Amino acid sequence: MDHPAFTTVRRHTIPALHVEFQEYRHHVTGARHIHLAADEPHNAFMVAFLTVPQDSTGVAHILEHTALCGSRRYPVRDPFFMMTRRSLNTFMNAFTSSDWTAYPFASQNRKDFSNLLDVYLDAVFFPSLDELDFAQEGCRVEFSEADNPASDLVYKGVVFNEMKGALSSPVQNLGQSLQSLLFPTTTYHHNSGGDPEDIPRLTHAQLRAFHARHYHPSNAIFMTYGDIPAAEHQARFEDRALSAFQALPLDLSIPDERRYREPQRAETPYALADDQELTDKTHIVLGWLLGPVTDPRAVMEGRLLSDALLDNSSSPLRHALETSGLGSAPSPMCGFDAATRETTFVCGVEGSNPEQAQAVEERVLSVLNDVAEQGLPLETLEAVLHQMELSEREITGDGFPYGLRLLLEALTPAIHGADPVPTLDSGPQLDTLREDIKNPDFIKHLTRRWLLDNAHRVRLVMVPDHSLAAAQDQGEKQRLANLAASLNAAERERVIRQTQALQQRQTQPDDPELLPKVGLADVDADLKIPLGTARPVNGLPATWYARGTNGMVYEQVIVDLPSLDEELLDVLPLYAACLSEVGSGGRDYLTTQAAQAAVTGGLNARCLMRADVNDVQRSHAVLVLAGKALARHQAALADLLGATLFTARFDEAARLRELIGQLLAQREESVTQHGHALALVIASAGLSPTAALSNRWEGLEGVKRLRALDEALRRQDALADFSACLETLHGLLHTAPRQLLIVSEEELQDGVADSLARCWAPYPSPVATAKLELPPVEQRIRQAWSTSTQVSFCAQAYPTVAQNHPDAPALQVLGEFLRNGYLHRAVREQGGAYGVGAGYHPDSGAFRLYSYRDPRLSETLDDFARAIDWLLSTEHSPRLLEEAILGVIAAIDRPGSPAGEAIGAFFGDLFGRDADQRRDYRRKILQVSLADLKRVTATYLQPERASSAVISAAERIRSLKGWETLAI
Repeated sequence: MDHPAFTTVRRHTIPALHVEFQEYRHHVTGARHIHLAADEPHNAFMVAFLTVPQDSTGVAHILEHTALCGSRRYPVRDPFFMMTRRSLNTFMNAFTSSDWTAYPFASQNRKDFSNLLDVYLDAVFFPSLDELDFAQEGCRVEFSEADNPASDLVYKGVVFNEMKGALSSPVQNLGQSLQSLLFPTTTYHHNSGGDPEDIPRLTHAQLRAFHARHYHPSNAIFMTYGDIPAAEHQARFEDRALSAFQALPLDLSIPDERRYREPQRAETPYALADDQELTDKTHIVLGWLLGPVTDPRAVMEGRLLSDALLDNSSSPLRHALETSGLGSAPSPMCGFDAATRETTFVCGVEGSNPEQAQAVEERVLSVLNDVAEQGLPLETLEAVLHQMELSEREITGDGFPYGLRLLLEALTPAIHGADPVPTLDSGPQLDTLREDIKNPDFIKHLTRRWLLDNAHRVRLVMVPDHSLAAAQDQGEKQRLANLAASLNAAERERVIRQTQALQQRQTQPDDPELLPKVGLADVDADLKIPLGTARPVNGLPATWYARGTNGMVYEQVIVDLPSLDEELLDVLPLYAACLSEVGSGGRDYLTTQAAQAAVTGGLNARCLMRADVNDVQRSHAVLVLAGKALARHQAALADLLGATLFTARFDEAARLRELIGQLLAQREESVTQHGHALALVIASAGLSPTAALSNRWEGLEGVKRLRALDEALRRQDALADFSACLETLHGLLHTAPRQLLIVSEEELQDGVADSLARCWAPYPSPVATAKLELPPVEQRIRQAWSTSTQVSFCAQAYPTVAQNHPDAPALQVLGEFLRNGYLHRAVREQGGAYGVGAGYHPDSGAFRLYSYRDPRLSETLDDFARAIDWLLSTEHSPRLLEEAILGVIAAIDRPGSPAGEAIGAFFGDLFGRDADQRRDYRRKILQVSLADLKRVTATYLQPERASSAVISAAERIRSLKGWETLAI
């Protein structure tokens, strides 16, 4: 039954997604509610607003943060982070996009869902927007000596530092610069996240005005997914928020961009550290403005054209970019983007030089002209539509709830007043396109209309600059000096008073009981773990999981890694990266890539190593080759997996050179994007063989080794040696012990078994061989790595115990306890870092602490030590313990996709973490006491045992004494 405050607009069943699309409109305010009704207890919610900033002060982004700092019904300083500790949520966050702001969450627990809904609705519609919270989350000035008005001024603020970190990434810089050029007159011209140079200009009054105009129900879309009826949601919306509002006439719609009459060219710098070469570091991209996102036909055409040109190495434009010799790799910006009201298409290269810009542009236009004149093979276009179909059908949910993924897909057209159904239910459009592509002129006309005859094109060259970082730093200091010079005595005193007031507010305890909660009594009694069935294939061990995969089949080959010498061990992750990207089955790599695209959702290989649950100095390592396909292509998937594992060819030297260059570009880009993860890898490297190998493969040592290899492969002799090394490794893996993993619906499994038996019959049987064993590792590390960044990443690691040790559950809870009780306040709120955390890591046997996009360095390391002192010297409330345990249990119980849960269960069994072990570990976590936390802290977290790693700018690292310093 419909809720009386809402009118039903329509209902539409989407069989491919097993949902019913339901749309409603609120009578009084005009607010929209889109509900995806599904037989799924993992419910999701999101409320979103069209937000259209007219500058780069970051008003939408800072409002997103500040709205979550207290509200009318929940007048506490930090309800969002407090609720993360009082909830069993599977996802909680808030997002600021270029033109919308959204507040999503998901939970499997009905009580928890209701609690979170109440807090979210109050936060967005009735936030406190306290001026001190604005100062904390956005940007403020303080004196470097807080109580000394004669000392220098400094900027502080969470978003200010977040955006400094974000714009330290060349790719983020490139994307923002290109968008600004493609949209010269509309809201997309500005950085919605905020530019650190502009953020300090935002005032509290402007923030409140932006909220009043944009965060009104008349500008809101409510979106829900799951088995809670729409009317039940609407009753809550009406009672908790909508009944307090009347309709507000608004026209925030974004106009069409003013089109260029001729292509534009621009050049912009980005900061590069002094110790890095400027050669081969330029980004060159071409961008086009295409059709409106509100036109589903235009969006589908854009996707088809983009994927036909760029999907894989056999696609004409991607092939041209990879083999041009004009850059190290295709730009990560390549592709079609429907995240703005008018869509865009981008292509280009990275690892180039400024003087090659014209050649890159000519190469791209040459390919486009070829396509416009000659078209593309029908099978290429059919493969693209196959990939689109597979993407729609696959049920995801590993790392991000599936329901929220669907809501976000629907949001972009919906926020602009368009129909989101074609985005979710693309089957009819795919059927139309299947007919369209039979006309040879179809793709030719698309290429001309959207690209060649489209004058709204921008060529952007982003050039490295050794002096830019210093200039930016000096510019910030000058702005602060100018501000200081303009302050009179009363204004200086006001800065000091604000600093003192904020410090007092940050240390003032809130009453958590003002917030709703779930407790340990609400935790499910059992941990749901899929069960597999053993069913050999031609004598090869195979484990089968019957899961609701919506017509998808997942197959994996797991190979035990044999004993390897040091050279082969270093090459192993590169072998895995290349394995599915080279030719196989007698085909060259281009034909192989096309074959994969035609019948699979992609093949990939990876090395996987886990520490023993009883001894972190022992480990088990495997190579995993994985693929997925629609059920009708399961036999072809089996063929390709076998051909890849046994007949991959490493004699295409130019291809190997391209792949290493692309891999290096990806790894270098990860430094500023995932610096905290890299710092943790380094800090843990001396604590176990698994951790040491992770640093060797994935850490900054691995980046340096990969860079040296990339340079060496310019020589033919080195390229031949590398190829031979890959061949040697490939041969060793042919006869290593292996097994299969299959996940599909039960009714498909007989057919899959027949296909596997036929496809794998010709290949050699495995033989017993010595497994890879690594020597024990015990080393204390203190490393500081310098790179081009405006922020820092700090990490610390303490040696502890293996996962089956009785102290492991307490260490797991300790991480949540320290973050909730001390680190969040000290490092994020007071220190200004965007992120901070702590936790127990079983594979390194370590307890680890980290900060992310942090303006500080040694001060944060001091805060890590103070957190430990706080734990040991303070009497703690049982509430804090319950909140920490809830956080750990919520992470353990977080659901994945049907296939992902099965794959996780299989590898848990493989590495000694079977269902019994996992359930026992969970049970022990629920039994952890405050005394346990103090005991394990005193036992393991001793200063003299700590290993530390930081990634920062060279000038900041110089302040550290007694550290090993290295340059990325």
